[in-house]
Amino acid sequence: MCGIAGRILNAPGKVGHDLVELMDAQEHRGADSTGFAVYGAPIETGYILRCMGFDKASMDADLSDFRDILMAHGSDFVGEPTIVTDAAKHYCVRMVVKDPGDIARWIGDADDMSHRFEVQSCGRSLEIIKDTGGSVEVADKHGVRDMIGTHGLGHARLATESSVLPNASHPFWARPFPDVAIVHNGQITDYYTWREKLQRQGYRFLTENDSELIAVWVSDQMKQGLTAEQALRKSITSIDGVFTYMLARPEGIGFAKDRFAMKPIVAIEENGELAAATEEQAVRRVFADECDVINYDGPSMMGIWGVGNRSLAA
Repeated sequence: MCGIAGRILNAPGKVGHDLVELMDAQEHRGADSTGFAVYGAPIETGYILRCMGFDKASMDADLSDFRDILMAHGSDFVGEPTIVTDAAKHYCVRMVVKDPGDIARWIGDADDMSHRFEVQSCGRSLEIIKDTGGSVEVADKHGVRDMIGTHGLGHARLATESSVLPNASHPFWARPFPDVAIVHNGQITDYYTWREKLQRQGYRFLTENDSELIAVWVSDQMKQGLTAEQALRKSITSIDGVFTYMLARPEGIGFAKDRFAMKPIVAIEENGELAAATEEQAVRRVFADECDVINYDGPSMMGIWGVGNRSLAA
């Protein structure tokens, strides 16, 4: 019952605003939590991190310990982190850090403190913002409407397989690969089988959300050398369940649907721009003029929409 969305602009613009519109139109599909993945202007060196701490009473200690881990891997803060907090117990952090020596080894060490401080995205341009509440509430708290970029994802969550926790919200980062994010609508029926198999290979799961499995599974496939397109195609026959998910990278957005075609996805493509969502009324929110809607209603479907003007996102 969740709602998902993707948006691609033909030049850098208010992609954050459009993602909020897409998710506001689908809030009836789930308002337990809302999340956004925004691809903004890429930085040449270093990484943009979005993190969440689970107890703001320990914020200073969390940031100090996290910085120690960064420095142990040859990295450090670039400037002061930006903190977002309100009456809730958790807090959110945006920071830019220097390139660590080895991203996979660094995030492995950083995840040792994920029970109190979690890295939720890492990229040259990707920023994942997620929190409990509806789209407008989350957008207002985190300034999503003002975020400039070329493309991104959105998700409205109705919790079915795990608790309503801010870090169990979508999107999920495909750790440790920078700038890769997923959103998912559906249910993974072989979740525990795949989770156990991937844990034996050394992967760590930070939530009980079955959607996180897709991010970890995609990471494993990419580690084995598959392209994003190959991973999308392989997931249709490898993962059991009813699902439609979107995978975003700096180059564009891809999607895959299960063999039963239970979870819808529609799209409008006009003048090098795209809006895709679970519901038609959502994509028409950002395309005001009358235009054709593509309904990807068949089984075992996948596709990739490219970002044609990525180099201008500076």
